[in-house]
Amino acid sequence: MPATKKTHVRYMILFLLFVVTTLNYADRATISIAGASLQKDLGIDAVTLGYIFSAFGWAYVLLQIPGGWLLDRFGSKKVYAWSIFLWSLFTVMQGFVGYLPMANAVIALFMLRFLVGAAEAPSFPGNARIVAAWFPTAERGTASAIFNSAQYFATVLFAPLMGWIVHSFGWEHVFVVMGGLGILFSGVWLKYIHNPKEHPSVSAEELDFIEQNGGLVDMDQAKGAKSKPKWGYIRQLLTTRMMLGVYLGQFCINGITYFFLTWFPVYLVQERGMTILKAGFIASLPAICGFIGGVLGGVISDSLLRRGHSLTFARKTPIVCGLMLSTTMVICNYVQAEWMVVAFMALAFFGKGVGALGWAVVSDTSPKQIAGISGGLFNMFGNVASITTPIVIGYIISATGSFKYALVYVGANALVAVFSYLVIVGPIKRVVLREENGDPIVDDAPQLSSARP
Repeated sequence: MPATKKTHVRYMILFLLFVVTTLNYADRATISIAGASLQKDLGIDAVTLGYIFSAFGWAYVLLQIPGGWLLDRFGSKKVYAWSIFLWSLFTVMQGFVGYLPMANAVIALFMLRFLVGAAEAPSFPGNARIVAAWFPTAERGTASAIFNSAQYFATVLFAPLMGWIVHSFGWEHVFVVMGGLGILFSGVWLKYIHNPKEHPSVSAEELDFIEQNGGLVDMDQAKGAKSKPKWGYIRQLLTTRMMLGVYLGQFCINGITYFFLTWFPVYLVQERGMTILKAGFIASLPAICGFIGGVLGGVISDSLLRRGHSLTFARKTPIVCGLMLSTTMVICNYVQAEWMVVAFMALAFFGKGVGALGWAVVSDTSPKQIAGISGGLFNMFGNVASITTPIVIGYIISATGSFKYALVYVGANALVAVFSYLVIVGPIKRVVLREENGDPIVDDAPQLSSARP
């Protein structure tokens, strides 16, 4: 039964989402921190390292729709718990590839990164489902920005630690430590995550506030949650201009993200001559700015919404302004001082953080009948960049011998994302699905209200 006193359980749920997403991105970034040492020990070139960086993305992209369907079919709690445990286990196993013959070690590392990507596939669609269930519309931008900003916090918290571990003990130990933390957290997740109507601590007042102001509190109890995926629904999403624009924008935004997750520490070591230990600490400085920008973008968006601006204006304004600011990374090609490089990268990462509101848009637009699949489809298109960005940059470095055109490529991604949101997306609103006979499926989600408990 819901608690009788006033509660704010949704904030604890958001905290757990933030923690798990921090671990998620830390496990993705282990390979970049270990990259320079790993490249030397295994004797691999930049192109091969680029393919290893991309291995995560191949599986992550391919399994987004199946991962979303699993969330819709079995609910966020159980599927996400298995996801955390498995990606952490595969991360630990990467620490032992050095015991294999060199050629086999490269193949094993690629395969394990592939399996990490497969296991993480339900994570962000799961985040979006949980936020859509636990938060009213006027809080959803901030909530989405907070869990999404964990990608920057992961670098702030763990990049110096991982750099120190590589410097002091070797690259293998990074994978064991980070994977072990994730395995422990999977147990915490099972104990404390519940659906809104099933949580033992939520009050009737909080539950009513969430439900009356746009929260999809019965998402996992909806009829669609127990049915087979309907490919006609996916076809409807793929033929909606708004969603196609959102998908393109997320692809470009993730292109910036995966530069920082994969090649940025290597850039600091190879292009700027820093030690691995120093690069680990320096990489955390732009991430701090990205974290601040990420939270600020959501706060600004929800503030605009509460002041009476349209959902379209409230979401697009931070996205466009932030991504324009992120193009400043190209200026690094024209400065020499380390502090200036760090400053412009920090400014670019701050802007990217402000503009990274894609998951808030997904929570605003996804049909509740297929919220997991909708989030998976969005994440699938967005994370094609996790495949292309590391490979393209690897070829650019191999062909030119420097990172100059790589930075231009990353900056161009920001401009394309701005174009997509300004020209292609149009008004932002929830997609209404239609049955095969053309009749719309009734969406009984409540309308937005600015009232607070």
